[in-house]
Amino acid sequence: MRIRSITYFCNPGWPLDKKQLRLAGDFLKDARHSFEEAGFEVQTTRLSCIPFPILLEGKTSETPLLAIKLSEAIKDAGIDYAALGPANPGDLKSYAVIPEAIEAARTVFFSGHLTDSRARISLEAVQSCARIIVRCARISPDGFANLQFAALANVKAGGPFFPASWHEEEHPAFAIATEAADLAVEAFQNAGDINSGQTKLVESLEEHSRRMAPVTDLLKYKHSARFNGIDFSLAPFPEASRSIGTVIEMLGPRQVGWHGSLASAAILTEAIDRADFPHTGFCGLMLPVLEDATLAKRAADGSLSVKDLLMFSAVCGTGLDTVPLPGSVSAEQLQAVLIDLASLALRLDKPLTARLMPVPGKKAGDETEFDFPFFANSKVMALDAHPLGKPMRGLDRIQLKHRRVK
Repeated sequence: MRIRSITYFCNPGWPLDKKQLRLAGDFLKDARHSFEEAGFEVQTTRLSCIPFPILLEGKTSETPLLAIKLSEAIKDAGIDYAALGPANPGDLKSYAVIPEAIEAARTVFFSGHLTDSRARISLEAVQSCARIIVRCARISPDGFANLQFAALANVKAGGPFFPASWHEEEHPAFAIATEAADLAVEAFQNAGDINSGQTKLVESLEEHSRRMAPVTDLLKYKHSARFNGIDFSLAPFPEASRSIGTVIEMLGPRQVGWHGSLASAAILTEAIDRADFPHTGFCGLMLPVLEDATLAKRAADGSLSVKDLLMFSAVCGTGLDTVPLPGSVSAEQLQAVLIDLASLALRLDKPLTARLMPVPGKKAGDETEFDFPFFANSKVMALDAHPLGKPMRGLDRIQLKHRRVK
């Protein structure tokens, strides 16, 4: 298991507060060193801020400048990435500036809410997020800029995984995001049955949490920062030994996407729920197509579809992540996908995100050609979506209360 990121949460101010950013950099340097001394490999350090519309007090036209200045500041502080949080349905102008800001600062991440605080889907926000995805796809020839944006449904503050991370308080905090798919591979590869595999996974998660505890305890007191917790979402790495797709196929289905895959996802997620550690963020099962060698392979051979991934989200993870789509996909088609995701999130009362990556000039079945060490290339996935008719293409807010369990 590796630590994907140590994420520090704060209000960086605007104009940027140099003292606050220096404190963030000092914390993250200390945290990286402390975890490495404890035997953990740390991939990245990250800064998560209060949402940019709040930070800018409504002056969202300044968002690209904020992104540039923050990108420069984190580089000086030795921080790898920053997130400026979500646009929100109460300020629709905040969505429109995101593509320009992403193009201006390639180490700064953004997101946009599909839902509001009253558990309603904002159709205008859905449309705005779809337009962002289409515009970001054109920033570079490979469509890579959409790695920096996610549409959010029912997602709360305080989680460490980007792009869906933001802060909502003045007091600083920190959290840990893990890359722990290998723990699931190890737990199930020699398990005699499902129950013993789950037990081994639970024990492994708890053991790693106990190893982290002395470090997190020291950091929170030394730096007066609240510890939000650990997001053990079993994030993968693009090789078979660290693949959630590999684990799903160990559990029974011969290929991810075939029947039995949803049951496998539920089995893995239930083990995470059962484990005793300080939970934050998703704590589910991540199925990012381009970050997982087996998922990328199954998407390429046609076993795994976008609909499959959305269905699996009902029992596990974070939604639709790093999904390669045809470059010709329209905002109207994406709206249909996003409204499905938001509906699932609200009815089941769970956080879900969509990080969709249309690839310019590519059609379904074409091979992707990303040059990125954290991606496994695949093929562009077909999108079975068409523009919505009325009333779903309107400007209403759709109330969807959480499902009651009797």
